[in-house]
Amino acid sequence: MSKLAQKSGLVWLWLSLLLLVIDFASKTLVVNTMAYQESINLLPVFSITYVHNYGAAYSFLSEAGGWQRWFLSFIAIAISGLLVWWLKRLPATNKILCSAYALVLAGAIGNLYDRIAYGYVIDFIHVFYDKSHFPVFNIADCAICIGAALLLFDAFTGESPKEHKA
Repeated sequence: MSKLAQKSGLVWLWLSLLLLVIDFASKTLVVNTMAYQESINLLPVFSITYVHNYGAAYSFLSEAGGWQRWFLSFIAIAISGLLVWWLKRLPATNKILCSAYALVLAGAIGNLYDRIAYGYVIDFIHVFYDKSHFPVFNIADCAICIGAALLLFDAFTGESPKEHKA
């Protein structure tokens, strides 16, 4: 049995840490070099636009009056705990599922930090075409979306998860 097969999925936390560092560094760069709501066009369909998101995805609950900050923080903490528990139970060899959980975990923690520290999430990736604009997002959101896509991929193509025997 290989050494990787003997380990739990917790060894995939390196991926979460890497994405957290990239998320934090990118947000710090935007905050320190741009004014709020400033936009820098990079391509005809892409710009860096510094905004605050007080809600969840697509600014859902952004006008809710403040309670959503703690509600969404609680959800992020609960999901993060569940993801770590699932990683511990998975064998490290289950690469798709472990990487999916690690990516979603990174995104949840990245946005949780913003929400607790500032009361909003820092977003800056702006994709659009003509007059159609996709909501502004960040690296943490990308990690969550890629992780969710991997979860769907695994659900349709992967083998059933086997529990790691410690």
